[in-house]
Amino acid sequence: MGSKTGQKAEESLDLFSGFIKLHVLHHASEHSVYGLWLIEELADHGYRVSPGTLYPLLHSLEKSQLLKSDNQLHGGKIRRCYTITAVGRRHLKKAKLQLLELMSEILTKEEVERLNASLTPTT
Repeated sequence: MGSKTGQKAEESLDLFSGFIKLHVLHHASEHSVYGLWLIEELADHGYRVSPGTLYPLLHSLEKSQLLKSDNQLHGGKIRRCYTITAVGRRHLKKAKLQLLELMSEILTKEEVERLNASLTPTT
C-alpha cells in the first residue's frame, strides 16, 4: 500500500491533470514548447510535474493529434519541440468555453470579485 503523502500527490495530480493539459495546449498554441520549459512554466503556476509525468502526457497529446512534434536546435542542444495542431486548437477553444461555463457555475459574483482583487497588483 502506498504512503498517504504519495496517495495525496497522485489524487491531486489526477484532479489537476486537465488543467495541466490546458496549459500545455495553450502554450503550444502560442509558440513551440519543450519539456523542460513546460516543467518550469507549470511550476510557476503551482504545478509540480516530473519528467516522468510530463513526457507521457506530451506523447499522449501527440498520439491524440492535439500536438505535433519535431526536433529543433536550441542553444546547441537538440530538443523535441511541440506545437498545437488544428485539431488541438479546436479542442482548446471548446475547453475554454467549457471552462468559462464551469467558472460561472461554481463561482459567485463576490468570489470572482475577491479573486480579481487578490490577483490585481497594488501600486
